[in-house]
Amino acid sequence: MSQQQATDNPTGNPGHSNVDPEEIAKFEALASRWWDRNSEFRPLHEINPLRANFIDEHSPVAGKRLVDVGCGGGILAEAMAQRGAEVTGIDMGEAPLSVARIHQLESGVEVDYRQSTAEGLAAEAPETFDVVCCLEMLEHVPDPASVVAACAELARPGGNLYFSTINRNPKAFAFAIVGAEYLLELLPAGTHEYSKFIKPSELAGWIRDAGLLLRESTGLTYNPLTKHYRLHPTDVSVNYMVRAQKPA
Repeated sequence: MSQQQATDNPTGNPGHSNVDPEEIAKFEALASRWWDRNSEFRPLHEINPLRANFIDEHSPVAGKRLVDVGCGGGILAEAMAQRGAEVTGIDMGEAPLSVARIHQLESGVEVDYRQSTAEGLAAEAPETFDVVCCLEMLEHVPDPASVVAACAELARPGGNLYFSTINRNPKAFAFAIVGAEYLLELLPAGTHEYSKFIKPSELAGWIRDAGLLLRESTGLTYNPLTKHYRLHPTDVSVNYMVRAQKPA
């Protein structure tokens, strides 16, 4: 896929070049169904309490400044705001952000939504946030290491950062693409590209390169018989989530 050039950026935000227009288009097309729990976004709604609990358990968010990088329609952002965080949500998709703002009017949950990349916001507001979340997003950008580095810039010293993505191995291909997109139809076909999946060792390397400390990881597993998701502390073979920390 082609990488959009910074010269094509009408807003002038630094880091806009780390955007894949085709990936943005995928989620733009689905934006109207973001808050429909029976739509293609049902998996996000079902895993959201698990993700939110994991974050809030390790970094109690009440009264903290939190940024949701790649917030989409605001599922995680609203959950964090409901727990008392002061939330900023950023995304490059205009349609998902519009849906997020409309849902905000319905829910009454306060979130500051902005159209920006992680790199762009990091240039404007470095070391601003106590908690930085970047979930299910790294596998959709041309340069995920750049996003990790930008997230590190956004975090305050001592702040916690959360990343989640999909491992790259035969099991992940079978479960996340063949199973989820074609057999179980949990996601639209073409949502993911196997070549963009990220091994935990790769993510750990980018975290270290960004000057962060890798604190812990957990897997997120799905049982097709019970149709339930759960966190699994040792099974990171498909979906997984990590917590990193910026040195104080």
